[in-house]
Amino acid sequence: MPTTMLQIPTADGEADAFAAFPDGGGRHPGVLMYADGFGIRPVLREMARELAGHGYYVLVPNLFYRHGPAPVIELPEYIGEEARPAVFAQLMPLIETHTTERVLSDAEAYLKFLTAQPEVSAGPVAVTGYCIGGLLATRTAAAHPGRVAALAAFHGPVGVDGPDSLSKLTAEVHFGHAENDLTPETLGGLNQALDAAGVGYTSEIYPGTVHGFTMSDTDAFNPAALQRHWDRLLPLLGRTLANG
Repeated sequence: MPTTMLQIPTADGEADAFAAFPDGGGRHPGVLMYADGFGIRPVLREMARELAGHGYYVLVPNLFYRHGPAPVIELPEYIGEEARPAVFAQLMPLIETHTTERVLSDAEAYLKFLTAQPEVSAGPVAVTGYCIGGLLATRTAAAHPGRVAALAAFHGPVGVDGPDSLSKLTAEVHFGHAENDLTPETLGGLNQALDAAGVGYTSEIYPGTVHGFTMSDTDAFNPAALQRHWDRLLPLLGRTLANG
């Protein structure tokens, strides 16, 4: 499985990024994968490789490149409950400075770079993300309706911008929510906004989960939910991306 580190030109400098793509040459549909707040690390590289093995070129940018290359903050191999306070004390200032304006500026640069890669086939791409990355993926898809055919977000605060923020979506959507991230009533309101947008979607609470359930290097990890995530994501990409 070929992998590489890349530098993405942006309006504010260069974002380092990890990419994985299939063996054997050729061109493949592009997927922009937004990491969770902990950023690019072994578990994200493994998830990108797993997805690339199904026939996709997967680009994972360092969201906080303005503060340095990944890893921007020092992380333990396993992010357990004891480690989380110190990690979040470093992480939250980075998240707070990552404004919507920066998100959208970066999204434009990431999509331009992804679609220009020689290994990426012509046509629309998909965006997927985890935790805060799910929100960034949602903002990216809403801002680029003609370029993004599929949107998937997992344990992400996808409704934080309000229902109007989803009105410009044209991509097919899957939202996989943790049980402790939203109430059934909040889920109903979110799904009403997706109905109003007129897009095809699934939006569901994954049973028995807590926030962060896809990440195997955290206490939140739920193996069954991670598999459910693949069971939702792969068919979505297969339906929406050419040659997927």
